[in-house]
Formats: sequence, C-alpha cells, structure tokens
Amino acid sequence: MRIEIDHSLTCSLPPGAAALVMHLMLTPLSGPSQTVESWSVEAAGIGNAGRFCDGYGNAVHLVNQTRAEGEITIGARGTVVTQDTNGVLGKLAGEPVPSLYKRVTALTRAPVTLYGKYRSAKDSRLDVLHGLMARVGETLGLPEEDEPMTQMQATGEQTQGQGTEPEPELPPTADYVHLFIGAARALDIPARYVCGYLAAGEGGPGGLHAWAEAYDDKLGWIGFDAQNQICPTERYVRLAVGLDAESALPLRTVPVGEIQQQAVVKAV
Repeated sequence: MRIEIDHSLTCSLPPGAAALVMHLMLTPLSGPSQTVESWSVEAAGIGNAGRFCDGYGNAVHLVNQTRAEGEITIGARGTVVTQDTNGVLGKLAGEPVPSLYKRVTALTRAPVTLYGKYRSAKDSRLDVLHGLMARVGETLGLPEEDEPMTQMQATGEQTQGQGTEPEPELPPTADYVHLFIGAARALDIPARYVCGYLAAGEGGPGGLHAWAEAYDDKLGWIGFDAQNQICPTERYVRLAVGLDAESALPLRTVPVGEIQQQAVVKAV
C-alpha cells in the first residue's frame, strides 16, 4: 500500500525564551514492513541540524535556534510503501538487545489482575501476547464500530476527530499501549512503545497513532494494537520507538513549549 503523510506541528514557546533546542523524531525508516519512498522535514534551522541515530534506533534531528520567537512551525511529509507482515517485524539488525525493553517505567505499570493468569500458563508466548491484548481491551474498553477515530497528541493525549464525542469517553491511545507493555514486561517479555501513523480505513480518517511491539524468541518483534485489537497491517507506518510515550515523542523542546500536532494520512 502506498501511503501519503502530511504531519504538521506547532510549538508555542514560554514568554522570555531566548533560545530553543528541538529534538525531532519525524523521519520514518525503511524496514520489513515499510519502504520510505520520499520524505522531507521542514523547520527553521533544519539545514544545520545535528543528525544521529539514538539508542533505540530512531533517526533524530537536533535543531538549535538562538533567536526563537513566537510560534514555531514544523512539517514532515512524504510517501511510504507498506506491506502486511501480520504484525511480524522479525529480528532487526543493528537494534539494541531486546532485554533493554524489559525495563519498567513510571508509565508502564500494570495491575497483576491483568497478567497474573499467564504467570504459570503453558501457552506459547504468541498466545500469551494475544491474550494480553484482549485483556487490555476488556479493561479499558473498545470503540464502537461507528465511533470516530481519534488523533494522539504529542503528550499522549487525544483530540476528538469529526463526529460526536463518545459516552463514556475512552482512555487515550497511549493508555492501551502502556498497559499492554507493562503486562508484558511483568511476564519478563520485552515490549516497546511505537509512535506512528495509521492510514484512513473503514474505522475512520486515520492520523497519528501508537501501538506496542513485543519480542518473541522465534519470530522476533511483533506488533500489537490493543485499542483496535489487531496486529498492525499495511495501514500502519512506524515512526519512532521507545520505552514509553515519553521516549518516543516526535517532538521535544527545551525549554518545554506547548505542542499541537495533526497528521493527514491516506492511501493513494
């Protein structure tokens, strides 16, 4: 599937800020499930940005602006060709050891009631992970088929898309990912947070999204979207990974500014 993405971000600086450092993770990488056909990131100072690969394998731009004033605008856009791998990415070369993603963070704690039944289960790891995905959906609730899609903000929060706000309101996308990751790590299974894009489909217009990946010794990394109760398909585009939402933010700034973002994601 060929997917066009137009991701726009704005950052409002606190009063009196004389300089700004932006940490951008807005460049998707080619891999088993996707090939980046074209991509560009537009921001003031991007031409002189430092570029490197961080400890999680993400492509990073570090932009320093010495005379930052008013609202800062950033744009990331391009075309990515995806393929359906049934959520399986495999064992990726050059990545950190999977055990890095066993580390529990403040955002990735899960109650024992979610994963306790699997501690002594004789099920395969794949069956356990699918079971955890179902349990997260049961715990947090799932959107109805006619409910609109939501868009994840840089903070992990969401703003409602077109349509009427559901009652009761469902938790943010990040909550589903964090709960799944926490349950997996409690069972000594490496799991990580993925920030990316979801192309428009029958469920809604698409946009920014997040899901989890867990590690299986035989298959390698496998994606799990507990909010939608599926493994990622060709409609998913990976952007950045981390221990949790805080370490996989597309944009971080120093000093901390108020960030708003929106992505238009469609298959062409």
